[in-house]
Amino acid sequence: MRICDRHGCDQPGNCPAPKSPNSPDRWYFCEAHAAEYNRGWDYFQGLSAEEAAAREASERRTSAGYAQSKHQAWAGPGDGTRSRDEMRALDALGLEPDAEFDLIRATWRGLAKANHPDIRPNDPEAATKFQQVQAAYEVLRAAEERRSWKPE
Repeated sequence: MRICDRHGCDQPGNCPAPKSPNSPDRWYFCEAHAAEYNRGWDYFQGLSAEEAAAREASERRTSAGYAQSKHQAWAGPGDGTRSRDEMRALDALGLEPDAEFDLIRATWRGLAKANHPDIRPNDPEAATKFQQVQAAYEVLRAAEERRSWKPE
């Protein structure tokens, strides 16, 4: 086990940090000293304004997926913000994983009106679709209530 490289610290040094920009050499700090080190870290140190802008632009170009994420912003089924049941409900309504609840409600109303048994009597396919839409909305409504609930 490595010990923290900070003088006088005897904690495990499990957080690597570069000794200088673009250097393969690393310090190994404990968590507290790594946080202190990173607080003053300037990634663009030693670069002119033009070089810093060019580096930032090239890195943003290659990490575009991160900028569009929802949860630090991953917008997909594996982001942990929606359960498997919620994802199935969104599929039943034909919506994307990051749909807002206002859009969910509007889509539900439209599909429910289009497939309602009073509008399309004697149509078993419409009745099945209506039941699916109702169940999907109930799952999503309950999830929204859980998310927006605040203790008193």
